[in-house]
Formats: sequence, structure tokens, C-alpha cells
Amino acid sequence: MKPAALELISIQSSESLKLRSPMVDPATEVATRMLAQVMDYRRVPHAGDLCGNSECQTCASFHLPKIISAVRRNEPVTFVLPAFPGKSPNPEKVLGALPDYAEQLALQFLGNLGQQVRQYYSPGIKIILCSDGRVFSDLVGMKESNVTAYQSGLSGLIGELQLSDIETFNMDDFYGELSFNQMRDELMKRYGSSLDFLKHKVRNGMAELATAEEQGAHRMYCGITRFLFEDSLHAGQTKSRSAIQKESRLKAYEVIRRSNAWSELIAERFPDAVRLSIHPQTCGSAKLGIRLVGNESWMTPWHGVAVETAKGFVLLKKSEAETLGAELIYSSGGQPSRYKLRGEL
Repeated sequence: MKPAALELISIQSSESLKLRSPMVDPATEVATRMLAQVMDYRRVPHAGDLCGNSECQTCASFHLPKIISAVRRNEPVTFVLPAFPGKSPNPEKVLGALPDYAEQLALQFLGNLGQQVRQYYSPGIKIILCSDGRVFSDLVGMKESNVTAYQSGLSGLIGELQLSDIETFNMDDFYGELSFNQMRDELMKRYGSSLDFLKHKVRNGMAELATAEEQGAHRMYCGITRFLFEDSLHAGQTKSRSAIQKESRLKAYEVIRRSNAWSELIAERFPDAVRLSIHPQTCGSAKLGIRLVGNESWMTPWHGVAVETAKGFVLLKKSEAETLGAELIYSSGGQPSRYKLRGEL
């Protein structure tokens, strides 16, 4: 297998967290422990971007005050995660349009995180999955009907697994009876930023003296371009690789613009929530990058399949799992669910 594109670092366990000052109030102590626990699963671009200390004041500055505030009110701490858009349209990467065992693994991880928090803070946490598939479905080749089915399937899976700490939120919830195109138009009218501004940030992100925000914009642009390119490479498509690459680069800017607009809407709708991201985030970012399944790098449940190995589950493209000779496993309802690898990965 190819080496991971990103280094995923697990910092010191929250179980070993020790507050140095005996004067710290109980709410701050609980909040610090909770933040450290989430940071155990941080997703960062490079090892050098990680402070290596769960008590880092730079990292805590954006997130700890919100957690402390909720704890002092004895309320669940809210986390928002823009993710779970819908399955990739590339049949060589996924098993189909509906959530499968890959999503189940990610949901169970988030649910387990909530259960761990309840062991020392009874109100627990609330994780709101802000499904963003409708935001850019027309750009990435996802059918609207598949987005609807995926959102419904995700909610059903959350209920089936009895994950009471997890909720969902999407554009359909916010914009109600508008058509899907009208939803996207309204989103960009109110929350969208200019294309020139984004291009400027992406270009600056390649410079030696680029800011962390500019570096993040460039990194995200490269990642989205790669996803769009890969999703378009499947049997039956007739465009050349160079044409697909050019198209992917152009579309990536609009995907990011809409994604940023969706983030602004979420921030306005949930102002007290701690913001999570599936994308790598550097030390001190306003969002915490989080990985959802094991030590996956850029792979997500909606861009791959779950493969059971002797060392646990990993996420791979469907074509990679089949090349390895993995056996397809079906759910109790007869739907393709995951793969099982008999030998070593």
C-alpha cells in the first residue's frame, strides 16, 4: 500500500492529563480533560504542526472557553462536524449510494467518544453531523436522489445503533421547501465569499511565508482536486485524464467556496459549538481536525469501503480491496456491507 499522505499523531492520553495548578475550578478541569480526549484523535498535516501537548494554550484558545461555558451550565457540550455528504459517485471506490459498514465504524467511534465523556461528565456531549452533500452535489456528480437516500440512511443507522449523542443537520432542514438549486443559491448569496479571494489564498499558500490559513486553503484545494479527479476516473467515462484534471481544478474552487459558506452558516446556527473537521488542522486552528476510523489518512467512509484485517478495520477503495482478494461481506438484510481480508495487508 502507498504510505499515508498525512502523519496522524495521537497525543498523550487524556487519562494522563494532569492540571498543574491546584486552583483550577472543577468546570475548567472537566473541560480540559474533555478537550484533551478529543485531541487524542487529531488529524494534522505534519508532525511538526502538532504541539505535542494536550494542554497547549494555542490549541485550547479557540475551543476550551466554549466547553467551559457549557460545563458551567451543566449542559451537553456541542460539537459540529461538517461531513457525511453522500457516497462517491465512482463505483470503483464504494459499494453503493447508501451508508454501509464504513459509516457504521465512524458513527460508533463518535458514539464511543460520547460514552467515554459521560464517565466523568454526566450531561455528556452532543455531536451534530452537518451533512454537506446537498451543498455541492451538482459539482461532484452526486445524484440528488442519492444524497436524499444517504441522509435518510444515515439517520436510520444512528437510530439503529442507538447513538443518542449524535444528531444530523443539513440544508434540507435549514431551507425547507426551496428547490435544491435555490438552496445552493441562497447559501452563496448570504454566506459565500468571492472566487478571487479564495484563489488569492490558495496561491499564497504555496509561498514560504504563507500564513497557516493560506497553507490550509492550498492544502484543501489540492485534496479536493484529487478527490474530484479520482471520482471521475471510472469505467464508462470518455474524457481524457488531462481534461478531467483541468475540470477538477476548476470545480475544486467552487466546492471549497460552497463548503466555506456552509461552515459560515453552521457557525451562525451553532455559535456555542466546538468546530470539528475531517480535514487536517494545524495547531491553533479554529477547528479541530479529527479522524474517524483507525489511522486513516485522507480516506473517508464515503470515499471507500471498510476492510477487516487481522489488525482491525481499514478504509480502502473498493477496487483496492478486490485487488487484494478480500471477500465481500453482506449485511443481515442482504446488502453489500464490507470486505474481509484473509491474509496480511
